[in-house]
Amino acid sequence: MQQITNTILMIRPVSFRMNEQTAVNNYYQKVLDGILPSTVQAKALQEFDAFVEKLRAVGVHVIVIEDTKEPDTPDSIFPNNWISFHQNGTVALYPMFAENRRNERREDVLDILEEKGFEIKNVVDYSSAEEEGVFLEGTGSLLLDRVNKKAYCALSPRADEDLVIEFCEDFEYTPVLFTSYQTVGEERKAIYHTNVMMCLAENFAVVCLNSIDDKKERKQLIKELKEDGKEIIAISEAQVNNFAGNMLQVLGANNERFIVMSAAAEQSLTPVQKTIIERHCKILSSSLDTIEACGGGSARCMMAEVFLPKV
Repeated sequence: MQQITNTILMIRPVSFRMNEQTAVNNYYQKVLDGILPSTVQAKALQEFDAFVEKLRAVGVHVIVIEDTKEPDTPDSIFPNNWISFHQNGTVALYPMFAENRRNERREDVLDILEEKGFEIKNVVDYSSAEEEGVFLEGTGSLLLDRVNKKAYCALSPRADEDLVIEFCEDFEYTPVLFTSYQTVGEERKAIYHTNVMMCLAENFAVVCLNSIDDKKERKQLIKELKEDGKEIIAISEAQVNNFAGNMLQVLGANNERFIVMSAAAEQSLTPVQKTIIERHCKILSSSLDTIEACGGGSARCMMAEVFLPKV
């Protein structure tokens, strides 16, 4: 099994904006006052294209699929929430919290991958859970240690415990469950996606340990990571607010390893943290300011990793 891949699927946005339906529990989204929607879309597109170019420049194979005007999908730029691809040829489809995000699930995405020579043997579709008001938002919610078969998940309104366990039974993973919090005003509220506060690479993990208020859960998480030989790089809540938890390790040309993040995330890292990361792989960052502000997501959310076998 491999933990990282050189093939990434990305969706090029056509009507990106702040999604009012996700803002109810994504506290990272901001309203950019006085900026026209057309300007937000234009800036997001600019950031998207520059990001793709940087990935391709180091040899990452990026499959870009154009979004469609209809139906309205302001968050289509974050495909990792509705789909995941697995080495045994299985594709998983996930139930989405926001109604307008359910329109992001597109069958033609599977057709495009098959045309490009990838083999899809089986589709496991969890999306009917939406009818019960139960959600699990893909690799936003599930951090998969594909080698050690562990699924790390911060439970939240978008990550249902029973559904995590069902996924783990279907895909033969062991669940590692906890709740991760952020301070909103005076309150501690659940962080909406695991991949905002944690990143799992081959030999290390970046994680905001302070966000796990329950000491037992925190100890268990540390134990699981150490057991698998992962070096733990602890980040602060302020760094999480700069999307330093939202990173993804990928393979470039000649199997060179890169950790991909936004410019804001890289700028928030301390010299010591950067030194530790760079012992394992190179840092690749790109400016995603508009996407982060309006979308409340960053580099990791924009990349759906393709692990499917080739025909």
